[in-house]
Order: sequence, then structure tokens, then C-alpha cells
Amino acid sequence: MEDMKRRSLILVAAAFGFAMLFAAVVIAGTTVEDVITFEPITGEGKYQDRTVTFSHKKHNEEYNIGCGECHHDENGKALTDLKVGDDVQKCIECHSKPGEVATDEKMKWRKERVSRKDQQKMSLEYHAEALHENCIECHKDYNKKNKTKDAPQACTQCHTE
Repeated sequence: MEDMKRRSLILVAAAFGFAMLFAAVVIAGTTVEDVITFEPITGEGKYQDRTVTFSHKKHNEEYNIGCGECHHDENGKALTDLKVGDDVQKCIECHSKPGEVATDEKMKWRKERVSRKDQQKMSLEYHAEALHENCIECHKDYNKKNKTKDAPQACTQCHTE
């Protein structure tokens, strides 16, 4: 009888442990911070030592922007099937070179007659260049479409001290 109680207790404890592990995995994949602070990543750029604060919540809920409008696949195509809470890679995982393309690197590309298309592709390896293209182009489109200047485009509007 004592042996049966012990087995039952072990079985209940194991089931509880499994349930907790399952819940942790589900929650880990669904946690989205309302606000992200992009910390400076050493590299080139006038404002590379300043943080940038980005509000997921505002962009998604107030501006009605879907996750896939920023998050994309390796070919730059929007991940249109994403929804809040889906597990995604951080920008730095693919755009892993710190900062912006250095001026001497750009000059080297021109000297070697690297095509504009290839320069564009190579510049997206740099973290700041990828973020700038993604954010600023969207902001320009928004401002043009809505005949406003509400979406920031100037460096100091996003890069705060």
C-alpha cells in the first residue's frame, strides 16, 4: 500500500513538472516587451553611442502595423504570417556587423566599382544600416501617405542621449 502511494506521488510530481516545463516553453515564445531599448553597439556613426527606444505596442496597436512589416526572412520578404508572441530572431542575429558602414569601406566599394545593388546588400549586414532602412523608409512612407511629419526621420528624434 505504501509503495502504491509513493508511485502515485511520483507520478503526480512528474506530471506537475512536465506541465510547468510545457507552460514555460509556451510563455517563453509568447513574451513580447511593450518597449525595446536598442542599446548602442560599438561601431561607426555619429549617434552610435545613443540608445533608441522602440514601442512594439504602439506600432502594433495604435499604428496597426503587423509584425511582418518589420520582421522578414533571409531574402527581405515580410513574414506576413507572424502574430504577436511568435518567436522571432533579434535583428543583430543577421545584421551582425556593429554600427554603420564606415566611410572608407564605402569608398573602397566605389573604387572597386561594386554595383549599387551589391552595396545595398552588403550595407544591410551592418546593424544600424538595416534598422535605418527598415524604420526610416516606413516613416517616410507614412508621412507621405498621411501628409504629415509625425513619424520621425531625423537622427536625434530616435537617438536620444
